[in-house]
Amino acid sequence: QVQLVESGGGLVQPGGSLRLSCAVSGSLSTVFNTGWYRQAPGKQREFVARVTNDDSTYYADSVKGRFTISRNNAKTTVYLQMNSLKLEDTGVYYCSALARRASGSGVFDYWGQGTQVTVSS
Repeated sequence: QVQLVESGGGLVQPGGSLRLSCAVSGSLSTVFNTGWYRQAPGKQREFVARVTNDDSTYYADSVKGRFTISRNNAKTTVYLQMNSLKLEDTGVYYCSALARRASGSGVFDYWGQGTQVTVSS
């Protein structure tokens, strides 16, 4: 099992920066990927960024060049550095982990409870 807890959300002006953190605990050795998703009011949850176990990173086109995903050495914390924030970046940001199931083969998606990011002037 994997547990995820997000923090660092808040109110920021357009063009500003914010750094989100995701505390990861549990069976870390089973994790393949860890990433961030977001959900704006009235919209579906969308992919933002992902980092794999071999440290490869992937980003949604809408955040490329502005956001950076990273982890600490122990892989117990996942960060999302958000720069040049825009109004459309507003939403609830969720940390997610794709991990191997304890029984047999297959994977399972774990989710945190989310942290609110509001970009407003």
